[in-house]
This record gives sequence, C-alpha cells and structure tokens, in this order.
Amino acid sequence: MSLWTVHGDGRRLAEGEVVRSDERLSWPMTITLGLQHLAAMFGATVLVPALTGFPVSATLLFSGIGTLLFLALTRNRVPAYLGSSFAFVAPLVAAKSQGVPAELGGVLIAGLLLFVVGVAVKALGIRLVDSVMPPVVTGAVIVLITLNQAPTAARGAGYQPFFAALTVVVIALCAVLSRGLLARISVLIGVVVGWVAAALAGRLDPAALTALGNASWVGLPTIQHPELRSSVALLMLPAVFVLVAQNVAHIKAIGAVTGRDLDGHIGDTLIATGLAATLAGAGGGSAGSTYAENIGVMAATRVYSTAAYVVAAVGAVALSLSPKISALVATVPAGVIGGATLMLYGLVALVGVRIWQENEVDLTDPLNLLVAGVAVAVGIGNVTVDIGPMQVGGIVWGSVLIVIGHPMLRRLRALRD
Repeated sequence: MSLWTVHGDGRRLAEGEVVRSDERLSWPMTITLGLQHLAAMFGATVLVPALTGFPVSATLLFSGIGTLLFLALTRNRVPAYLGSSFAFVAPLVAAKSQGVPAELGGVLIAGLLLFVVGVAVKALGIRLVDSVMPPVVTGAVIVLITLNQAPTAARGAGYQPFFAALTVVVIALCAVLSRGLLARISVLIGVVVGWVAAALAGRLDPAALTALGNASWVGLPTIQHPELRSSVALLMLPAVFVLVAQNVAHIKAIGAVTGRDLDGHIGDTLIATGLAATLAGAGGGSAGSTYAENIGVMAATRVYSTAAYVVAAVGAVALSLSPKISALVATVPAGVIGGATLMLYGLVALVGVRIWQENEVDLTDPLNLLVAGVAVAVGIGNVTVDIGPMQVGGIVWGSVLIVIGHPMLRRLRALRD
C-alpha cells in the first residue's frame, strides 16, 4: 500500500485546494518541493550550531534523522521539519564555557523531559493541552515566536537590501502570477535568482567561497558524546517549555490551514520531538523544533505532503555527508536568506491571526486582549532578563506569560463571577 495517494493529476491545484499530508504531487514536483523545504530550513538550522559551538555537519545529520523519526512516529499525519531550535540558543550559549559535551548533555535531558510530557498528553488526552492552550493562546504563541525571529531576517535583508528585495519580488511574482510548478517552488526560485544575482555582482562572501573551494566532496559528520551536568540541565528547562508551546502551535497552525483536526496527534508530536532531541544530544547535534520557515513554504505552496519532508530529510542527511555541498549552500548571501525568511515569517504570523478568526476569539475581552497583547509585545520586543548565568529572552517570557497567565486570570475571573 502506498504511503501517499496522488492528488488530482499530480501537477495542478484547483483554486482553494490543498495537498494533504497523506497526498503528494508527482515525484519530480515532490522532490523539488522537498529541496525548497531544505533551502528554507538551512540558514536557521546551521545558525544555531554556529552560535553554540556544535558541529554543523552533525546538526544537519540529526536534523534529517530526527525529521524521519518524527514522520514515522506521527504516522505520516503531521508535516514538519525538525530544524535547530532557537529556544536552545540562550541556555546553550550560557553553558558554552563548560564545553560541547556538557551542552549536549543538556540537550539530551531536555529531549527526555519533552518525551515525558508527550507521554502524559497522550495518556491523559488532548484536554490537558486544551485547558492550558486554547485558541487565544496558540494564536499568540505562533505570532510571538514567528515575529521574534523577524529582526534576524531583517538584519540580513538590510545588509544587502537589493538582493533581499529581488528575492521577495521573484517569490511574489512566481506565487501570484504563475501556476503549477513555478508557483509551488516560488521560494526556491527566489533564492536561486537572488544567489545568481549576487554572484554576478561579486557580492558572495569571499570566506564562504574559499571554504567552498577547500571543502572535500565526501566526509563523515563530527560525532561527539554528551556529558551530564545538573547545572546545564537546569538551564534547559525554559527551552522545554517553549518546545511544548511550539509543537502545539504547529499542530494548530497546520490544522487551521488544512481544515483537518490534528489535535489527537499532539502527544505523538511531543514524543517524537523529544526522542529526536534525545538522539541529537547523544550524538552531537542541536535539538530540533518544527520550523516557521517550512510552515511558510507550505502556506505559500498549499502543499502539506509529508513526502516533501521525507525528501528534505534525506537531503539534509546527504548534505551532512558532503562538506562541499554544505559549503555551497553556505554561500547563499545574507540578503537573499533575509528576504526569503522575512516573507515566510509574515505568512506564518498571519496563520496565528487566522486561528483567532476561525475560532472567534473575542479580542475585545480584556482577558484575551491584555494577556495576549502583552505576551506578543514581550515576544516580538525580545525582552531579555539575566537570571544567574543565563539570559532568558522574549520567546520564553512571552510564552510563559500567555500560557500561564491566561488560565490563571481566567480562573480568578470565574471565582469573581
């Protein structure tokens, strides 16, 4: 029995149609879409190990393996790519002085904790999540997590504004004015055109080009082993909380745009993400999380097929085994990546707004308005507070505020009434 049924003729989508997770387009188009997902996640995925000291090759390897594990454990129902999670950047940087093995130990512990949370959700039911994360909460988490990363994309775009604008314009023209293949791979086309323009203008990073010339075609990823330290494990607790929020928000976002109720898969999603993080921590990679960039690609293409993610995951594993290819992708200019990700972040942020609309969230209610508004502002503003050796940023504070603050105030108001 085939894992995916072919949607329509495998080439075209009628107005308003989407390709569901258990469907696919023709294999040539599916492979191209998979490469687009690979391109969308690459910049952010390699940025995390660059900031934390992890080997890029190992991070790519465990990113691909973790995604395949995720798709298997969620029974091919939840389209997602597990790229490096930015929620771990602050605690890992705080633990950087203790060495990569200690950092990996923290990732491993965080993965195990997330796995336990997933088992609890699966055993106790979706009501456990719904009671903590109703639509007003999930919508706010999607908005704040997505737009928290927008300044990073904006800085890249501002560094090379012409190439960023060219990338955005090409993506928009392909997505809006074309049909079929060009519309489906609009992001990839935009990135390629931006790269070619930068190459012709001599604006590719010389250091990246030198690294490309010196890189070998085949090489094994750098594998390291974890070292468990309680001090580092404690630093990872906020990241676990954020991963729970991100995974629930991802499920809600995919369900909203596909019109399918995926809430029953939240437990499996948390279990799969936890096991993938545990595996990464055991071998030298950064913990993974579902990616806003890839949700943006799905929103732009209306293709939610897990087949494309299988292609992307296999591609990531292949990249991890080829320093030359990894070095080639690393030559994509910051402006091109910034332009593409800015557009994708905007698309995903509006998915959060769509969840509010479709669930008729009353934003005139002071409880919803104030708590969600402050949480989003804290997340987007990236309010950062030093707690001992760790800097806790806006994603954590915003998520904590909305996930804990909303149910607490709701119960207090119920007691008042």
